[in-house]
Amino acid sequence: MCTGKARPLSKYKSHSQCVRQKSAAGVHVHLVCTPAKATFSVYISVSVEWDLRTLLQMLAMLTNFWIVLRDLRAQLENSTTALTKGAGAGPSSTGGAGAAASSAGAGGGVSGVAGGVASATDDKDGQGRGLVPVNKNLGNVKAEHGAHPSNRSLSLVDMYIDTSEPTENVGQIQFSLEYNFNEMTLILRIMQAKELPAKDLSGTSDPYVRVTLLPDKKHKLETKIKRRTLHPKWHETFYFEGFPIQKLQSRVLHLHVFDYDRFSRDDSIGEVHIPLCQVDFSEKNNTFWKALRPLEKNKCGEILCSLMYQPSTSELTLTVIKCRNLKAKDINGKSDPYVKVWLYFGEKRIEKKKSEVQFCTLNPEFHFSVKFDVPWERIRECQLNVTVMDHDKVGRNEAIGKIMLGKAGSGTSETKHWSDMITKPRQNVVQWHRLKPE
Repeated sequence: MCTGKARPLSKYKSHSQCVRQKSAAGVHVHLVCTPAKATFSVYISVSVEWDLRTLLQMLAMLTNFWIVLRDLRAQLENSTTALTKGAGAGPSSTGGAGAAASSAGAGGGVSGVAGGVASATDDKDGQGRGLVPVNKNLGNVKAEHGAHPSNRSLSLVDMYIDTSEPTENVGQIQFSLEYNFNEMTLILRIMQAKELPAKDLSGTSDPYVRVTLLPDKKHKLETKIKRRTLHPKWHETFYFEGFPIQKLQSRVLHLHVFDYDRFSRDDSIGEVHIPLCQVDFSEKNNTFWKALRPLEKNKCGEILCSLMYQPSTSELTLTVIKCRNLKAKDINGKSDPYVKVWLYFGEKRIEKKKSEVQFCTLNPEFHFSVKFDVPWERIRECQLNVTVMDHDKVGRNEAIGKIMLGKAGSGTSETKHWSDMITKPRQNVVQWHRLKPE
């Protein structure tokens, strides 16, 4: 049986060294470490007849070497970090005037941290869930470079809001919104929910609410867990400080109700998106009941496109700038995406164009422009089918997701984008879209 132990990184020489081991099963394993490049490689060769004993020996040996690799990786990372620190990084500071705090509405004290310091929530239900790290600094988050707040707000509304009826009833949630203009603070009160579906075998759920201000998905706040109920009452308050009203109107409030599970991943019950540009903060009593929507199971990712039409030259230009959070199609957890564009007149395909493949990424940047000759009298009947594909060298290429841009687009966002292009000739109209499954 083969055994192995990680050597301290200092014992390797400047050149590559090779550690060779051979088990009784005849499996040769070569571990090559190159400290100068902070890399190591493993080569395995097998030259035996396969039987159960041999297989077990090989598995035990590979487990041993996995431990060696893990220790070596830790040493390499520590060494790299030490070298980086020794190079002398410039001074950094954690700042920001804003912070978010939460309090129990029924007489609980306010908890939270100002000045951009991360903290942890209390034990959510007092029954041993433990501390959940939550960054409370939700204020003073910079807007996307070059994006006007009102334009970005409309883009977020189009991307996150579904005007269709919910496919199934997963309950409703009650909350209120208030804005303190003097302190530039958004006040969210989550009151209760009703008619939630049962997620546990007991016929009940253990619901709690997770709060985010999109497009920021990193910073999250959560309510306490309410045990064994389908009609929870939270009455908790959250403060989002340091948000000027102009910046706040470029955000979308996301409330996501989960069922807590002690021994496995929490189950999604439903979610709701509230564009803050549609809330009248001059009103003192903004209390809402909103229907929860089930979480979309087939998320394909998002695509950023630009449209422009030149009436004088009858030239239609589509630019696919980039994609983000694409669905993984390969076993390595990545995809090899490229874009395929079809020009339609009515239901007839006219012309096809393709971009280059971006290998091993879920967030490709294409900057791929295509131009089509479309007379003004036919602009309203034409459509663009934009499909993001996953390239496969062996099998058939798979579709990751698509959108249809045109008068009858594949969604509210796509139809509005096309309409804006027509009403603003000779201007680039840029917008994010959510990809739809094939």
